[in-house]
Amino acid sequence: MSLYVLRLGHRPHRDERVTTHLMLAARAFGASGAYYSGVRDPSMEDSIRKVCEDWGGRFTLEYVSDWRRTVKAWKERGKVIHLTMYGLPLTDVVPLIRAEPAPKLIVVGGAKVPGEVFKLADWNVSVTSQPHSEVSALAVFLHELHEGKELSLAHEGARLRIVPQAKGKRVENLRPKDPNRVFPHSKLKPHSSS
Repeated sequence: MSLYVLRLGHRPHRDERVTTHLMLAARAFGASGAYYSGVRDPSMEDSIRKVCEDWGGRFTLEYVSDWRRTVKAWKERGKVIHLTMYGLPLTDVVPLIRAEPAPKLIVVGGAKVPGEVFKLADWNVSVTSQPHSEVSALAVFLHELHEGKELSLAHEGARLRIVPQAKGKRVENLRPKDPNRVFPHSKLKPHSSS
């Protein structure tokens, strides 16, 4: 399933950890990649790139300066889902979304979400009608969309792998770390400071 996330209005001085966690949740819960708008954040991009290098998968991340253009381009080839507490209940619409074969873009807000997003979305979806985090909304949405199958997702090309333990922590190193390696399926490249 082609599934991407668009994070609106990233502000590095306020949102770095939240946006990083949103991208980590998107990757871990089965999204193919993500876009973000607002202020470009090389530090956050580097954090996600390093996770992809260590833990594998084909997750991509791309900064977009114009979120409207990104959403409108997606509407030409797929469906747009906006996660908002004002939308229709997740349990009512997730079967319809799951049955739709078109590629999907999941839009999540940051600061105040422009009203235009509600109009552009094919589905405005509520994961509860209560205030909470965009990270939790995305994780619950993806979990329901994938019917829990993402919990056993294997990320190919991983350098590290957790060995499940009842107590303690065990991580296997599957290959040596290569500081010059660019993850092969990712648009995430080491950020140049020049």
